[in-house]
Amino acid sequence: MYTNPVINADYSDPDLIRVGDDFYMVASSFTYIPGVPVLHSKDLVHWEIINYVVRSLPFEKYSGPSHGSGTWAPAIRFHNGEFFVFIPLVDEGIMVARSKDIRGEFKLNMLKEASGWIDPCPIWTDDGKAYMVFAFAYSRCGKKNVLALIEIDPECTHTIGDYSIIFDGNMIAPISEGPKIYKKDDYFYVLFPAGGVATGWQCCIRSRNIHGPYEYRIVMHRGSASVNGPHQGGWVTAPDGSDWFVHFQDVIELGRVIHLQPMCYTADGWPLIGVDQNGDGIGEPVYEFRSPVENAPEYSIPMSDEFDSDSLSLQWQWQANPDESSYSLTEKPGFLRLKCKANKTRENLLWYAPNALTEIPQHDQFTAAASLTLNGKEDGDFGGIGIIGHRYAYIGVYYERGEYSLRVYKGDVRKITYEGLSEEEQLLSLPVPSGSVYLRMELRRDKNYFFSYSTDGVTFVKLNKIFTLERATWTGAKLTLWAANKENKDSTGSADFDYFRVV
Repeated sequence: MYTNPVINADYSDPDLIRVGDDFYMVASSFTYIPGVPVLHSKDLVHWEIINYVVRSLPFEKYSGPSHGSGTWAPAIRFHNGEFFVFIPLVDEGIMVARSKDIRGEFKLNMLKEASGWIDPCPIWTDDGKAYMVFAFAYSRCGKKNVLALIEIDPECTHTIGDYSIIFDGNMIAPISEGPKIYKKDDYFYVLFPAGGVATGWQCCIRSRNIHGPYEYRIVMHRGSASVNGPHQGGWVTAPDGSDWFVHFQDVIELGRVIHLQPMCYTADGWPLIGVDQNGDGIGEPVYEFRSPVENAPEYSIPMSDEFDSDSLSLQWQWQANPDESSYSLTEKPGFLRLKCKANKTRENLLWYAPNALTEIPQHDQFTAAASLTLNGKEDGDFGGIGIIGHRYAYIGVYYERGEYSLRVYKGDVRKITYEGLSEEEQLLSLPVPSGSVYLRMELRRDKNYFFSYSTDGVTFVKLNKIFTLERATWTGAKLTLWAANKENKDSTGSADFDYFRVV
């Protein structure tokens, strides 16, 4: 048996495929890069992270954080021996990434420049043609509630002609989005969520002609289950022929966690996702169910890192396009060295920092510990750890006039724009004898967290400041390691992290 969520972490907008006995899943990343993680499983329950589709984005905008933009909900397909991942950049257009090696590098090309086209999914038809179904972001183009279809060339390099609207959910399925298109027997099926992330349901439209007309049905709703949403995802068939649906649930502060649902087809050919608990013909999410595959490897996604490799672990993402000058794993082997960089474009706040190194929390309660040595060179050099969200906090060591102090900051993001405007306040400053400290950050299940520190690694002082977890833009809160010059001076200072351990 398995229990939901199968991944209690923020891998939002999942889509997946099976190739042989292997399942592969992708998810959105927004401003966090490398982007569009590739996860692998043998049983749909235990997952590991094996790659990223996007190493960097080819737009100057992403040299700094672009909260709310970046890589939105992707779709993955395997066609003619090659993996294709369709990636919407809400402000730039639809990109296509392709690779014959799921663990190798993907090549990117722009399929269609457009603002507000989101949630693309391709399909290749028996007549040799290819199409893409997609939705719209109201914030960018003034459209919502509708799903569109457009022909594309089979090599996925450009669109052909104009799109057509294949479904308008204005009256019956508001906020229709996240479509995934499939062909089964005589029907084209489009599975999609409607009704909003936190309060919606799963829909299906079907037609024998890809251009329509399409019939509509609700195939999963919350019903009496405790799972709100349930929101968008993808359908996959296991090696034994059983059908499954992976989707997300929005848990707000920690983002959108991954659920696995059984799926079947009714006598009249409609999908039913979850279990029909009350006989109304609509599935409801399950809390537990039999595992799709027995005796499979029990993969997991790490949070801890000893920094013993000469390359960053796949758990880490930057808050913008990676800049190799921001860090090193070889200047001091066995340590992650983050450079105390200035922010060349604006005030050096954590929310604005391209060199903030982040990871997705994999649990709803934990203690994170780091060993840090700040090598201060200029006044304002700083290194520390924290949590990024619309309200955030961090703790670390600050260098000024040859002396070190322990400092705690909190930030508050005003969501005036998608980017957000941040304000920070220094809450605490305590002298410490050197730049070497041990830091702890504890998140409790009540969604509050606090910091502790030690100068000897044995006796820790818990600080009398409690912070409440809050999500970021379209993502859950993220853990961060950061070094910077808080005074925005050019500096050769650095922060050396010996380890980052999460239990």
